[in-house]
Amino acid sequence: MSQRIVIDPITRIEGHLRIECEVDNGRVTNAWSSGQMWRGIEQILQGRDPREAWIYTQRICGVCTTVHAITSVRAVENALKLPVPPNAQHIRNLIIAAHGVFDHIVHFYHLSALDWVDIVSALKGDPKATAALGQSLSPWHRNSESEIRGIRDKLTTFVNSGQLGVFAGGYWGHPAMKLSPEVNLLAATHYFQALEYQREINKVVAILGSKTPHIQNLAVGGVANPINPDSQSTLTIEQLFHIKTLIDAVGDFIHQVYMVDVAAVGAFYSDWTGHGKGVTNYLSVPDLPVDPEGKAFLLPGGFIEKGDLATFKPITSFTDNFFTNGVKEGIKHSWYRGDWNRHPWEEETVPQYTKFKDDGKYSWVKSPTFNGEVAQVGPLANVLAMFAAGHGPTKRYLTEMLTRVGKLAGTTIPVSALHSTIGRHAARAVRCAVLHDTLTTSWQALVDNIGRGDYQTFNAPVFPKGEIRGVGFHEAPRGVLSHWVVIEDGKIKNYQCVVPSTWNAGPRNDADALGPYESSLIGTPVADPKKPLEVLRTIHSFDPCLACAIHMMDPEKNELIRVKAI
Repeated sequence: MSQRIVIDPITRIEGHLRIECEVDNGRVTNAWSSGQMWRGIEQILQGRDPREAWIYTQRICGVCTTVHAITSVRAVENALKLPVPPNAQHIRNLIIAAHGVFDHIVHFYHLSALDWVDIVSALKGDPKATAALGQSLSPWHRNSESEIRGIRDKLTTFVNSGQLGVFAGGYWGHPAMKLSPEVNLLAATHYFQALEYQREINKVVAILGSKTPHIQNLAVGGVANPINPDSQSTLTIEQLFHIKTLIDAVGDFIHQVYMVDVAAVGAFYSDWTGHGKGVTNYLSVPDLPVDPEGKAFLLPGGFIEKGDLATFKPITSFTDNFFTNGVKEGIKHSWYRGDWNRHPWEEETVPQYTKFKDDGKYSWVKSPTFNGEVAQVGPLANVLAMFAAGHGPTKRYLTEMLTRVGKLAGTTIPVSALHSTIGRHAARAVRCAVLHDTLTTSWQALVDNIGRGDYQTFNAPVFPKGEIRGVGFHEAPRGVLSHWVVIEDGKIKNYQCVVPSTWNAGPRNDADALGPYESSLIGTPVADPKKPLEVLRTIHSFDPCLACAIHMMDPEKNELIRVKAI
């Protein structure tokens, strides 16, 4: 008998997401992904100075802040054909990569690990046996019996106090949980350690960006970081070497903890390589430019059709028409006025809310397509593209990951296993390791360039009369992010953000093809419809950020919240 499951809101994500599923004979047979808030940033920007857009767009979200700032200035620079000084590119790249490492660590440990790790079971774990297990898996120096015992005592205190905090409301004891008490305790130990290391790498963003979240150092044409080795009030060599110590400190955690933990979860839950596949058209973009025009990058990107790596077609520059002409968005099933499928430069964003209708409009999220096809974005798409492009570090770390999982599982794991829920986690860990490598590369490039006497960080923009158009893209932690701007006489005429969670969380498109979230849920086993842990596992593997895909409104125009500054 078919049964309807409604999860509203999905927790441990950014923003408000509603997932509805039909379950028949213990498996999902249909699904609807619904963004429950409206994003109005496009209207806010109309008529404003394009140089200010990045300040507004990064307020779309309190987590994905740097990504919108970077993409916004790139869009305006693209419209102006404005080159960016090498120092500015290196500083931006350091911020981008540090934010990506921070985001990937937070996602696995603090947003999704609790779908796989049973905290209640961890209380039964033996610290000595857990330490021995950890030491057998990696040389991580903090897999000690004393530290693990301290974590178990901390968890016990939480439970005894009745104040479980983030551990409240979990599906503890769910039949889909497989890990032993010791494995659960080891993962819980690393959960707490991850809080420290995500903070350390985020200091890189704060130092270079002046603060985080919501960095303050960007400008159309470069960055506002002055460089003068003789002045302590600028970006100094001392600050740069402090940044290098932060980068180095996080490296061991990524390689000896994060990569190992994801491999262990993948091995214990190897059956999940058979769930969550969904859409296998993969879109990513190149990033971390190393030249002023955005024609050479540290990381490649492109498009893969139907999961076949042999079809990989690269996107080569910020001006590549393959990307610029390929993106469209439709609103057949979205709460906006009309029923159209348009290029972002030609879009409008006029809200028109109706009730949730299965075969009608049911989401504030639009439905993007690439060359007419639904596409999945995110670390999986990015890693597959980089692997197909022959990117050396990606090939090395992905091979390491698959080999480790295979050794633990006692079988050979092919690259095709990545087309799955658990594969998204593996790809994100691989991308984290790749990004960490680029931090060292970008840091050295910046230091070397300063050493050659180049202190320039900014090229002043000049806006012409008439209309110009630009697009900025960025491979954000959750996937392809693009901002599209139309500028007329130096003012913003139209602005559209096509964000990763729009690509993945979008409802059915104009051809009624399921969006990536929806498609990935089809066939998912559900042991207990009242505790749909399996649905959460797949949705969380995408790392939804619905604050980016939508924003909030009250159609009755009532006051929603009042904030007082103190």
